[in-house]
Amino acid sequence: MIVILCGLPGSGKTTLATGLQRRLAARDLTVDLLHSDDFSRRTYEQLYEHVADAGGDWILDGTFYKREWRNQFYRLDRVFEVWVKASIDTCLRRNQQRQDPISERGVYSIQSEFERPHADLEIDTEALSVEEALDRLEESVVSWLPSDDGDDGDDE
Repeated sequence: MIVILCGLPGSGKTTLATGLQRRLAARDLTVDLLHSDDFSRRTYEQLYEHVADAGGDWILDGTFYKREWRNQFYRLDRVFEVWVKASIDTCLRRNQQRQDPISERGVYSIQSEFERPHADLEIDTEALSVEEALDRLEESVVSWLPSDDGDDGDDE
């Protein structure tokens, strides 16, 4: 399973990605986490290559503002998109509080080029507290996992 968290810088993707990984670990579920910030160039190509080569279950945290960057992952198995949303004003404010903020101009640039995802789940981090957002995200991700009885949810 691959869970792609996409959205503007400052929308809350990293907070949710790390919280989700922690919650899944508490359920004895091992899911690896990669952040787009882990790569300095060819970011989405490298994310794809890393995940495709390694296999397993992943949480991917990045703006993924171009649809083509998200779509390439659909070559792999069981991909789910989560759109982490907040207003531009909230994203700008949160971005400025980061250790290494993106320029305001950069945030606006990403916003102007952001291609709406075909999200399996949308999370508005302005409307929900962090815990409420994590509850909703965890519930969805657990429902996307194959069941223990070997039934993958496909009816034959």
